[in-house]
Amino acid sequence: MSEAKGQMSTRQTPYVTWMRSQDIPVIEGYGVTNLQEHPLKTWSRTGVPTSFVHMRGMEGITGMYVMEIPPGGSTTVDKHLYEKVVYVMKGQGETEYLGPGEATNTVNWKEGSLFAIPLNTTHRIVNKGKEPAFLVATNTAPLAFDLYYREDFIHGSDKVFDDRYDGRKDYFELDKRSRDVFRPGWIWETNFIPDARAVELPVNERRGSGYLNIQFEICENSLIGHFTNFPTGRYTKAHYHGGGAILTILSSEGYSLMWPNDLGPRPFAGGKGDKVVRVDWKEGSVFSPPTNWFHQHFNVTGIPALQMALRNGSAKHPFGVRKAATRGGVSTSIYEGGTQIEYEDEDPEVRRIFDAETAKHGVKVDMPRFGS
Repeated sequence: MSEAKGQMSTRQTPYVTWMRSQDIPVIEGYGVTNLQEHPLKTWSRTGVPTSFVHMRGMEGITGMYVMEIPPGGSTTVDKHLYEKVVYVMKGQGETEYLGPGEATNTVNWKEGSLFAIPLNTTHRIVNKGKEPAFLVATNTAPLAFDLYYREDFIHGSDKVFDDRYDGRKDYFELDKRSRDVFRPGWIWETNFIPDARAVELPVNERRGSGYLNIQFEICENSLIGHFTNFPTGRYTKAHYHGGGAILTILSSEGYSLMWPNDLGPRPFAGGKGDKVVRVDWKEGSVFSPPTNWFHQHFNVTGIPALQMALRNGSAKHPFGVRKAATRGGVSTSIYEGGTQIEYEDEDPEVRRIFDAETAKHGVKVDMPRFGS
């Protein structure tokens, strides 16, 4: 019994087995402070220098790879039975959508752009600039590989999902905002974001006073996201949810604290501070909180922090695993059946650390003070 159990615990998933067979670097950990500092190697799948990112919190739900396209270069023509959302960290160029049928669309992108590849759409990504372009591709490849196992099927199917993308010329002009009927906030339906750093965000203070937030639904995906902007001298309330969410910092510097929820809302006071994981971040950093880990984000500079989260959790196309993991509500107090720690309930050490970090940067703290 013990031997079988040990074998099961070390067995790799089909996605991890495939990923590690591709002969390119794999970046691992809870987070990555600077993706552009890590080595790349030309991958046959993309045709350009690439590396996988395999953070602990992605948990077989989301995958990621980064690629650098040389000036005048392009990726190979590709298609796949998984969703992909691409953020441009550096460079300018265009994405060619080849099909369905004779349809061809081109989207021009630059630093800060966010675009998606509709499911199984044939495409090619081209660098039109004079410098290398650095792109980050978040995807649902782990789900596809763990379900089907077969790379020839995942990358070789001719199925056209015209309910997601039918090749019409105005497809990438979608811009529709509406109130979220299930929780406070707004939903933005879009198929291309020219500059994620310049998106106008409405007020949504469920994470704290002065916070801005919007959820975006892109290309009829289950893999969608949200942007959050929080002011200087402040930090978010801690909360937890299911795994697979990937957070990218678009502006400012700071850090995040993450810890398993079974340590409770006050891990330091409970003598478990050594189990709290700290991830330092700046523009271009990525990290991923594991399932049911509290996570809390702290802006320590004089610049508002802009954060992008990519995750499964569409309002139009709900993802059952994520709904099950957050049934009580990620914006509801843990003492009311939700998964959020209100400021008055948090560990006093959280505030002490923040006060010390902001003092190093000469930033005035603008947070309410509660008793311990």
